[in-house]
Amino acid sequence: MTYIPDRLRKLVYERAGGQCEYCLLHNEDAFPSHEIDHIFAEKHGGTTIESNLCLSCFDCNRHKGSDIASIDFQTNELTLLFDPRRDQWVNNFTLLGAEIQPLTSTGRVTVRLLQINSYERLDERKILSKAGRYPHHLPNT
Repeated sequence: MTYIPDRLRKLVYERAGGQCEYCLLHNEDAFPSHEIDHIFAEKHGGTTIESNLCLSCFDCNRHKGSDIASIDFQTNELTLLFDPRRDQWVNNFTLLGAEIQPLTSTGRVTVRLLQINSYERLDERKILSKAGRYPHHLPNT
């Protein structure tokens, strides 16, 4: 694993407002703590710079792994995953209660591959939503 300097970790965390940049779960409501994710993994030539890093919860980061794309089964096309530095969350997803619904092919492959609406994750977000803790804010608004 690549060393990420503390100042860069702090920048990524603050830029994300403490929320996973994929599923919007706040770090205060997560265990284990959120991680710094290489959007384009080092094995694909991604570097450890601000524009290639995002804040990711444990579940999103484990499901994403080093993937950068997947097949959109609606179009049968290879589609890039959501990139928090390039794409706007509100253009690719919408919230219906605690469910993250995709609006685009990028949204569809990301929701599916990261298993964002798995029963356990959806249930957790419903509980947090009822408590007024999810989401803390919508990005890009």
